[in-house]
Amino acid sequence: MSTKHTNLIVSSSPHVCDPVDTKTIMRAVVIALVPAFAVSCSVFGITALSMVAVCVAACVLFEAACRKLLNRPQTIGDWSAVVTGVILAFNLPSTLPYWMAVIGCFAALVLVKQLFGGLGQNFANPAIVGRIVLFIAFATPMTNWEITPRMSSVIREAAGADAVTGATPLGLLNKGIEVPVNDMAIGFINGSLGEISAVALLLGGIYLIYRKVITWEIPVAFLATVAVLAVLMGQNPLFHLCAGGAMLGAFFMATDYVTSPMTGKGKLIFGIGCGIMTMLIRQFGSYPEGVSFAILLMNILTPHIDNWTKTKLNGVQNGGAK
Repeated sequence: MSTKHTNLIVSSSPHVCDPVDTKTIMRAVVIALVPAFAVSCSVFGITALSMVAVCVAACVLFEAACRKLLNRPQTIGDWSAVVTGVILAFNLPSTLPYWMAVIGCFAALVLVKQLFGGLGQNFANPAIVGRIVLFIAFATPMTNWEITPRMSSVIREAAGADAVTGATPLGLLNKGIEVPVNDMAIGFINGSLGEISAVALLLGGIYLIYRKVITWEIPVAFLATVAVLAVLMGQNPLFHLCAGGAMLGAFFMATDYVTSPMTGKGKLIFGIGCGIMTMLIRQFGSYPEGVSFAILLMNILTPHIDNWTKTKLNGVQNGGAK
């Protein structure tokens, strides 16, 4: 009687089989961003489409070239570079020169993501760092907001009859002018491409929670903190929720798997911290928007938050570490 021997490959735990992979998750994020992209194209026209196309192409090419130069397996098929390109484009004004946008893509994909080892090793959200690099390096072009005929009459009147650029709702608020919340919710305002329609971003965020791509803790804690602090500061909470990148940041940037806490309690702390920093920068900073800086600061604190909130085992010191 013959006996067949089968070689078993034994790997370390956990042994989990799940049909959901990185590509599936990233595609879901792209789908969730479609409503905001549609509004952006409606308000800004072909420039919105071309800016997103340039950023996506640059991010994919930089990732492919970097992986090739570093002799690492190609990862452009996981769609993470596509998501970074779309989110970075959503954080840029429609008037920004394309070559500047490409520099932001280089900072995001090469300096923040690939030089630290690729997806899962980056210390901060690549798109956020790309935006901040561009803001610091090219402050004037990054705050040059386009005025189009479809925008709120309040914004057009504040800019003047012949103006083609003007202040965002947060910038106008510092001058004592408040843009109607309904215009901000729909998207008839100026600003970065993907942050103008609160309703479109909210729909995308709800879709991600429904698909279980993200959990509710970070966006709810983030937005609730912004609303509560706005009330305490004597301002309209709906205005601050719809203005700037609050919705975009809460649902699509602060929830990044790699740079946000893993525990439920940690996610709540992270979201509250993002909300506090956002409102402090909006109220007391020289720049009217603070979402990107707030998330970046909390990204740096994420390892500490995970350490503070990890499950402690009874009778074992340091959570089980020996």
